Amino acid sequence: MITIRSSQARGVFRNEWLDSRHSFSFGHYYDPRYMGVSTLRVVNDDRVAPGAGFDTHPHRDMEIVSYVLEGRIEHRDTLGNRAYLSAGEVQVMSAGTGIMHSEYNPDEQNSLRFLQLWILPERKGLHPGYAQKDFSDSKGVTLIVSPDGRDGSLKIHQDAEIRQLRLSHESLELSIVPERTHYLQIAKGALSVNGMEMQAGDGAELKGESLLEIEVPMDVEALLFTLAD
Repeated sequence: MITIRSSQARGVFRNEWLDSRHSFSFGHYYDPRYMGVSTLRVVNDDRVAPGAGFDTHPHRDMEIVSYVLEGRIEHRDTLGNRAYLSAGEVQVMSAGTGIMHSEYNPDEQNSLRFLQLWILPERKGLHPGYAQKDFSDSKGVTLIVSPDGRDGSLKIHQDAEIRQLRLSHESLELSIVPERTHYLQIAKGALSVNGMEMQAGDGAELKGESLLEIEVPMDVEALLFTLAD
């Protein structure tokens, strides 16, 4: 069964420097029907104005993944990390027992766009950690996040995987485990999955599916989550 979460149905938050779309309940946006899927709790599509960003703020007991689509992030945290991430780079931050960080758009001319993804950890009280990697040259289907760091992916503390789909004018069949819950988020472009059309910003919960027949009529960038259940 495939259940589409339309881009237009997402929660919206705007201020003078941030334009954010929330696939699940987050901040001032609350809908009891959309509290997440399995251990995936947050899928935010954030656009940050030049020279602006999130001031230092705390997190704990969450695996936080940032996936940069456009522009750059300047990251600082209380572990002593100061890093920059450009389009195609991925950051994993294990908040664990507690971490404080800031995220800014250091560019004074261009906007930043990134997906902010939160996954519940396997247990509370983990030691905080940080890692990042550049996947900008990856094409096709690429494992970017996993519980064991295999195939060059970034490691998180949960039985969950994220695959990057960068496809263009092609068709493919992708086998998935029907006993697991999957979630597909379209970041750019459009595709059809098992005959269902999806546009940029759309998400889809996949349950009981063993094969995804994907048709890509244009350039598309998407993320496929494999979750518990």
